[in-house]
Amino acid sequence: MKKNIAIVWGGYSSEKEVSERSAQGIYSFIDKEKYNLYKVKIDAQVWGVEFNGETYPVDKNDFSFTANGQKTAFDFAYITIHGTPGEDGILQGYFDLLRIPYSNCGVLASALTFSKFTCNNFLKSFGFKVAESVVLRKNDSYDTETIVKKLGLPVFVKPNVGGSSFATTKVKEASQLKHAIDEAFGEAPEVMIESFISGTEVTCGCYQGGKGFQRLPLTEVVTENEFFDYNAKYKGQVDEITPARIPDDIAKQIQGQTERIYHLIGAKGIIRADYIISGGVPVLLEVNTTPGMTETSFIPQQVHAAGLDISDVMTDIIEYEYNKIKK
Repeated sequence: MKKNIAIVWGGYSSEKEVSERSAQGIYSFIDKEKYNLYKVKIDAQVWGVEFNGETYPVDKNDFSFTANGQKTAFDFAYITIHGTPGEDGILQGYFDLLRIPYSNCGVLASALTFSKFTCNNFLKSFGFKVAESVVLRKNDSYDTETIVKKLGLPVFVKPNVGGSSFATTKVKEASQLKHAIDEAFGEAPEVMIESFISGTEVTCGCYQGGKGFQRLPLTEVVTENEFFDYNAKYKGQVDEITPARIPDDIAKQIQGQTERIYHLIGAKGIIRADYIISGGVPVLLEVNTTPGMTETSFIPQQVHAAGLDISDVMTDIIEYEYNKIKK
């Protein structure tokens, strides 16, 4: 009998539009001969399931829905919410309570990586090179002159608990810093200010499935924009080159570091780690436990470059995580 797979998208942040695209990608990737697929939208107003052209409410008591008198329970959740509550561990805790297996990192790893500042400093303690940074929380007092003295210019100002480059600014002059901080606070309750590092930007994906651990080829990110911003990510203002045009030894080093990160944080499913190669040395930017999964996102590109079939990868992850819980 086919398993019922919920592709869970939406969320409570500005990233819901990106989540919708990832849900469409995942729907196209998963083998429909093996699974029954349902798109489940979660937002602050309602949890709803798309079924036969209608939307039905989710019964949150057991994560099911009823249509035409027939109740359907979900066997597995493929979470593709970028931002809260699907990337920060909240939804994972809900599924853990119901013993419903899901595709990505658990509560601890999700919460850890959702805070860029916390995650980077955690990994820094294990010897990973990261940019210098400071974190501000709502109502903290701060002095822009002190921040500039510590980090130099330019700096990146970004929501500490967010993604997709929403409310992210490259600040070149001290006079612009407060405005950038205010903008980032409009998106999230914590703001991270990070020193600028010049170099080649690359990203590396990996995953654990029933067939073993898979390191994926790196993607090189090249844009004429000031940085890899929203327009570069989602409006085509970028060249994404897979495999990356870097020496093999550095590529293998980054793949090894990404695998080490995976095990240090206790990851599950697919993750992606972003780096800047500066002076031949990889510097970690951030870890993404719910990477984008549109047709043209980094992970599908890297899967293809590895000579793998994305549908097989989805099946491998679903069955591996399902069997850990249900068998």
